[in-house]
Amino acid sequence: MAADETPLEGSVLADTAPEGAEKRARDARRIEGWSIVWMLLAMLVWGCFIVLMVADYGPEVSSYKGTRAVCQGPFVDPSPQDRVCRSDELRQWPALMGILALALVATVTAAATMVYAKVLARLAHSDGSGVRPQG
Repeated sequence: MAADETPLEGSVLADTAPEGAEKRARDARRIEGWSIVWMLLAMLVWGCFIVLMVADYGPEVSSYKGTRAVCQGPFVDPSPQDRVCRSDELRQWPALMGILALALVATVTAAATMVYAKVLARLAHSDGSGVRPQG
């Protein structure tokens, strides 16, 4: 009886291999799309973090050199002495560390989904043709 089941199982696996390869290829394309979305989101959050860290803010003051903002970004001046500069909650360190944590989560998720999409694409290619891709 075991001898009868072995060829049947082998033929069933051989018939489903191309379908599995097509499904993996579809999944790889879908997940690659999501990884691109995660990368764009990560770049957006990193851009916001950099702008909040570096850009000057607050009321503008005129001088003989021109107009400039009263407060410098936390990267330039980590602990401002002016009360106006300390009133912006997004420029305070706890909020900046929260934005940094969001940026790191989005970056790690983007990397993980990209790797998963590449693995699925390689598995689909190796299942479909029986030859593993180089590289």
